[in-house]
Amino acid sequence: MHNGHPHLPRWLALAVGRLRLYGRWWVARGWDSPRAWRSIAIGVAALAVLLTLFRQPLANLLWPETRIQQLLDDGRHALRQGHLSAADGSGARELFEAAAALDPDRGDVRDALADTGKKALEQARQRLAAGDANAAREALELAGQLQVPQAELEAIAARLRHQGQEHDAVGDLLRRAEDAQAQGRLDDGPDSALPLYQRVLAVRPDHLRALQGKDDALSDLLAEAVAAAQRNETDTAARLLRQVEGYDAGHSELPAARAALNAALDRRRAQAARDLARGRLHKAADGYRQVLAAADDPAARQGLQQVARAWAGEAARLAGDFHFEQAGQALEQARALAPDSPEVAAAAQALQRAQGARQALETRLPAAERERRVRALLAQVESAAAQGQWLLPPGASAYDRFKAAQALAPRDARVKRAGARILPAARDCLEVNLQGNRLQAARTCLDAWQALAPGDPLLPAARRRLAQRWLAVGSERLGAGDIAFASRALEQARELDAATPELPAFAERLGNAKR
Repeated sequence: MHNGHPHLPRWLALAVGRLRLYGRWWVARGWDSPRAWRSIAIGVAALAVLLTLFRQPLANLLWPETRIQQLLDDGRHALRQGHLSAADGSGARELFEAAAALDPDRGDVRDALADTGKKALEQARQRLAAGDANAAREALELAGQLQVPQAELEAIAARLRHQGQEHDAVGDLLRRAEDAQAQGRLDDGPDSALPLYQRVLAVRPDHLRALQGKDDALSDLLAEAVAAAQRNETDTAARLLRQVEGYDAGHSELPAARAALNAALDRRRAQAARDLARGRLHKAADGYRQVLAAADDPAARQGLQQVARAWAGEAARLAGDFHFEQAGQALEQARALAPDSPEVAAAAQALQRAQGARQALETRLPAAERERRVRALLAQVESAAAQGQWLLPPGASAYDRFKAAQALAPRDARVKRAGARILPAARDCLEVNLQGNRLQAARTCLDAWQALAPGDPLLPAARRRLAQRWLAVGSERLGAGDIAFASRALEQARELDAATPELPAFAERLGNAKR
């Protein structure tokens, strides 16, 4: 019977033979036997139970191709989902291996297992890049079990070992950075917070704790910069802003800090202009320098040029009065600010001429003759003063006689006393001529005042008033079309006080009229 069914298993062939014998008996005797019908019912029930319990094994046995295809489909779906291995058998690897057990010689099954290995390598690279060393190690182990190329396997394994060492180094750097930040050491050396955070991010650019720590440290620096700007410590504020920009030029809090610094620079520049207007040239120069140290500011550069011109003018006036030591000091101040300025060069020449003139006087005149001339000039000072000719007429006034005596004996106490008597007259002369808009005469009075008392604290305000009067008269004459006078008025005002507030608007108006 088994030989009649060569393609069936032995036990199934025996069962078929028995069924065939029973069928013959049934035809012969079983139709009228209750026992036979009971046996049939029991057999059918047993067969149904067996089919229910062993349906899949029988299907695998009878139709193996269908089962393999199902395993391949399920495995490919798991592979697409990245579900490479699972203890419950639902992973791509387990499904493909089950298919291989049914038919080890199928090429598509071998290819599917090879794809699983490649996917495991890819997952290992991705997990490594994300910093998940454990997941990368698991994926790499799976790839090794699936016979991937050894070179690729070793390359990822080497990177994994290296990252493990880096992780330990990164952890140490991060702890040191956070400790430095807690101590307020943000950016004052290689072992402070920001440089250490930078070292962490150079290895791990996406390290969240390092990114957050760096951002917090930069915010703290910017807060210090704003506080320094509010205290008008512009150099400190600018330095802190440059530090922050070096780490993150796009930090969200930088614009507000820059605005605070700009406001402080505006205040510093305005104070320097006020110092210049009042003749406080040292303070004005320091103020403009502080602005330029914080920013490339054209207005501050122009302000320094104005200070240099003021020092040059001071040097020339002092030289004209034979105050050579003070003139030399003023000239040095001007040179330090604007060494190539034509005003500085002119002041240097004036000083040289005055020194030459003084030397010529001293060498030409014997002491007795010089004394005689000084006495005569002082007597002429008294005579002119008695007639009220303090500053006028030119060449015969008390001031002119005083200047001549001062040239001969600048340190003589009698000459100094004569100058002290003329000083109040010079002030009064300025006021009288200002009221009458006699501006050139007023300038003569102001120059006399300057020569008699170069350090008088009232001089800057007087110079500002005369400059403003020149601009006011010049504006009236410009309205009448007298461009020549308006140009002269602008020149006089600039020479008197380059920081006069009305100067820019008048200069612009004059420029438009000349077009």
